[in-house]
Amino acid sequence: MIASDTLSRWQSAVPFWVSYLLVPLIWMTSFAGGWWVLIMPLSTWWVFAVLDQLTGLNLENADPDAPDEELDWYIWLTKAWAPVQFLTLYGLIWYTTRATGLTTIEKIGVFFGMGVISGTIGINYSHELMHQKGKLERWLGDILLSMVLYSHFRSEHLLVHHRYVGTPRDPVTARYNEGFHRFYPRVLRQSLKSAFNAEANKLARKDRPWTASTNPFWRYWALQSTMLLLAYLLGGWAGIGLFLLQAGTAIWQLELVNYVEHYGLTRKYLGDGKYEHVHPRHSWNASHKASNWLLINLQRHSDHHYKPSRRFPLLQHHSQDAAPQLPYGYPVMTIAAMIPPLWRRIMNPKVRAWRRQYYPEIADWQPYNKAQNPLPRT
Repeated sequence: MIASDTLSRWQSAVPFWVSYLLVPLIWMTSFAGGWWVLIMPLSTWWVFAVLDQLTGLNLENADPDAPDEELDWYIWLTKAWAPVQFLTLYGLIWYTTRATGLTTIEKIGVFFGMGVISGTIGINYSHELMHQKGKLERWLGDILLSMVLYSHFRSEHLLVHHRYVGTPRDPVTARYNEGFHRFYPRVLRQSLKSAFNAEANKLARKDRPWTASTNPFWRYWALQSTMLLLAYLLGGWAGIGLFLLQAGTAIWQLELVNYVEHYGLTRKYLGDGKYEHVHPRHSWNASHKASNWLLINLQRHSDHHYKPSRRFPLLQHHSQDAAPQLPYGYPVMTIAAMIPPLWRRIMNPKVRAWRRQYYPEIADWQPYNKAQNPLPRT
């Protein structure tokens, strides 16, 4: 176990701050233009895939009960990102729409790279922030999501995904043999609907209509409209186009990760609309050191679903006995997910092995494969 005095030192937190190096990097690529605009996706996907192989796994765990007072350097990491991303995104819109030295293709390349940042880092940090109790952190999470027009992710994630993961009611649980290119349009459509219905049902239980002012969708729409207006004021219609490009890239990055995190893992149906409780075995675990620095331990997803309120430095590694393990970190696995035959070759045997290990009593997996089991009770 990592000692408390070691965990609280700024030196221990420094590797997780690597994400901030992406800000000067994208500015340098936007100034340079040309093939340099490809450095951003290469630095997050390929470089960290290589670093994972060089640094190996981190199997150490911190004390899960460590108080926030010992985590200041980690908490400020996520709190500070929203203003940094805001200034970077809108600064780039202002600059690129006026830069006569950049071609249209180069501008697209810059904002594809910006989308990699706002998806890989921004949405990921918003995920950490939305799970906290403080209003400031939740607001910062909302601001980050509004910059990619995906504000409903908070409602869907907290009210639907965590409650119904591994069941037919959760759109985000990728089904066995479901390729990413089928999963992606399905989850875009179903997640928005399930998020809105979850908030409406929450209000209905208090005898209030969905139009009530406390419905967070009003805040989501206001924030998103503000972000679009700023993009227009700084860059006109070109600014809107570039903003939408980075938002679409970010959403694609998020849903690629969502696809990987739970592919083929389902909770056992107990009958009468009941499912077993969520366990670490219902998420894929990866403790690859370098990519967990970049993704603030998101890959320790098995523990996150087991204890959603834990801050990222306290997330625990679970062994093969408790949780299924990915063979590589997310940089490699998300690339594999874009190639369905390769993905099935890697992951389908692992899903079948998981079934034999944890659920040898289940003979017919067809209802699980097709999400045909009864919906869990609400």
